[in-house]
Amino acid sequence: MDEPDDIAESIKGSLPDKAQIREMIEKSERPLDKRDIARAFGLKGAQRAALRDLLKEMANEGLIDTGPKKTIAARGALPEVMVLTIDRLDADGEPWARPAAWNDEEDGPAPDILVLGATRGPDPKLNDRILARLRRRGDKHYEASVIRVLQPGPNKLLGLLEQAKGGAILIPTDKKLDKTWFIERHSLNGAQPGDLVLAEPMRGGHRGQHHEARVSEVIGRIDEPKAFSLIAIHAQGIPVDFPEAALEEAEAAQPVELGRRTDLRNIPLVTIDGEDARDFDDAVWAEPDTDPANPGGHVLLVAIADVAHYVKAEGALDRCARERGNSVYFPDRVVPMLPERLSNDLCSLRPDGDRACMAIRMHITADGKLIKRSVMRGLMRSAARLTYTRVQDAFEGRPDDEIGPLMDPVIRPLYAAYDCLLKGRAARGTLELDLPELQVVLAEDGTVSHIAPRRRFDSHKLIEEFMICANVAAAELLEAKNARAIMYRVHEPPSLDKLEALKESLQALDIKLSADGVLRPHHFTRILSRAAGTDRAQLISDMVLRTQSQAVYAPDNLGHFGLALQRYCHFTSPIRRYADLLVHRALISAYSLGDGGLPDEQAHNFEKYGELISNTERRAIQAERDATNRYLTAFMSDRIGAQFAGRVTGVKRFGLFIRLDETGADGLVPVSSLPWDRYWHDEVHQRLIGEQSGLAFQLAETVTARLVEANTVTGGLIFEIAEGGHVIKDRKARRPTGVHKKGHRGGPPKGARRKGPPRKRR
Repeated sequence: MDEPDDIAESIKGSLPDKAQIREMIEKSERPLDKRDIARAFGLKGAQRAALRDLLKEMANEGLIDTGPKKTIAARGALPEVMVLTIDRLDADGEPWARPAAWNDEEDGPAPDILVLGATRGPDPKLNDRILARLRRRGDKHYEASVIRVLQPGPNKLLGLLEQAKGGAILIPTDKKLDKTWFIERHSLNGAQPGDLVLAEPMRGGHRGQHHEARVSEVIGRIDEPKAFSLIAIHAQGIPVDFPEAALEEAEAAQPVELGRRTDLRNIPLVTIDGEDARDFDDAVWAEPDTDPANPGGHVLLVAIADVAHYVKAEGALDRCARERGNSVYFPDRVVPMLPERLSNDLCSLRPDGDRACMAIRMHITADGKLIKRSVMRGLMRSAARLTYTRVQDAFEGRPDDEIGPLMDPVIRPLYAAYDCLLKGRAARGTLELDLPELQVVLAEDGTVSHIAPRRRFDSHKLIEEFMICANVAAAELLEAKNARAIMYRVHEPPSLDKLEALKESLQALDIKLSADGVLRPHHFTRILSRAAGTDRAQLISDMVLRTQSQAVYAPDNLGHFGLALQRYCHFTSPIRRYADLLVHRALISAYSLGDGGLPDEQAHNFEKYGELISNTERRAIQAERDATNRYLTAFMSDRIGAQFAGRVTGVKRFGLFIRLDETGADGLVPVSSLPWDRYWHDEVHQRLIGEQSGLAFQLAETVTARLVEANTVTGGLIFEIAEGGHVIKDRKARRPTGVHKKGHRGGPPKGARRKGPPRKRR
């Protein structure tokens, strides 16, 4: 303890009760442990054993949180050391931060964290990512001492300009930044109201309620169709322009000749992608295995563009690709990892010419087990550029003129091999999540034509299973040669705290997550199978997805939990993922396949590269999600006041999250918009309950929601409940057991007349 506790002193030598322990913990500036509490209360011998049981009971009741190294903190308190992001400056220029992993929509308003000056080096600045030590100064109030800056943030703000006297107001596009910025007329740099701009904050500058900034660059107009992807690109700091040296390297690249490569041009390899695909870097082929020792088995060939031939290690193209980490896809554009000369030409496996490739030949058994694998560097020519829809139609008996001649030599053997791979997948017990993808379809003028879930066929799954098999084979090939460095795709099992949260949510739906011994992917799949075909299937799938750990790249093999695989690499898309390029180089070196192998310098840096490309992947996912949300918001913006059928997908103390049936759009129903009452958050049953009326809203409940706000700047949708909810008649059940904090007031939306009893003074 940092200070002696009056309560502990007053009952020295006696076992405290739960209220006394909670008060002591809540007053502490840091998480405690059992020894701290025992020492403060002067407990010895059997009393310490009794304290241990009491603390365990309090944790089970949700009165306290337990953390790493058996630390104990107030319910909802932050850990002593954590990663923060500097997200605002106050009127005095003091930096304030929020937990880096905090999600306002799931976790509610972030705690207030004042960041003290760094003991070494320069003070942290806006948007810096820091590791800090926290001191608790009250409920949701902390001070943070900087340990070190992990990642400097961008020096510029992205926002929309609005007219103001003497200049303009900058409205940030990042919904986490709830402050606005004033820009003097002489600092506008030619920008006009309605422009999207990048602006530089002026430290300490302040004008009334606003910080001060100056415009450094005009990005475009908010009413232009390209605005939404531009916002996402600039908000995430995604590089767009290639340096001149990288472009020169790409333009100098030439098609390859056969030379020492394996000639694969007589094999009818085909690419199968979506109609809107922008790169074609993987091709597939299969045939029955003629080896009598493998009855019912198949031979598979997966050929991938030989990017390592063109992108030399530590050259300008390579450094540029590593910085980007991956390509980023938006409804109206793609930000490629490599220039178009490679991504759309020499490394695109189109049928119009010979292409250099890396290929893995695999032998699988009738039940989908991989028994043989080999890698080669080849020269191929695609037999056809096919799409998922056309291949599925052909397999179902509706081939077009191009696919008809390919049915027997190509399509049917592919599906036969796919059936074998499915048996292997089922035997492993993989996690079978239904992850519908929203497709934003744009009209010719760039506006949103319509939004709908992307159709998913067996042809999609066929390609996925072929790619998974090749990725496993790549990992096994590298391990067989004791490769100097292997970049694995790692997916660890869910953390205990996420599992507990999932169990609570499932319990609210009368579903039990049970596992005998070690938790396996098939335990989740069992729950998903039971929900399949019901109106709760998608919700439960989303809940299971949120429980899963984030997959990352790393040189240490920790397996892939979701796919139930002991080893797994990414090999199949080096044109859009830097991890795959590293795997190609490692295979070239391990199997002496010529130039373009993995140099020692890169092999020694795999841990650093893994962290880097894992971060760029998360950056790309966030950018793509942000852009889609803004397109959705724009699509909905002319339907303010309209009502939609939806379902409650999340329950928090500050409101309800709902998803619309029609478009899959997600939005928030603030608790303040619910009918007038005091609402309590029942975490166990995942519901909000009105204390006086008994009106309750529960997870998975169907509702009719009215659209109140569609903010295209931040990409947020706000709703209110038009119909829905149910009444809990038992008055005792209206305030959940163990809830001690103040309930949250509901009330009419702004501008509406208040209905119901007047607020009582307390």
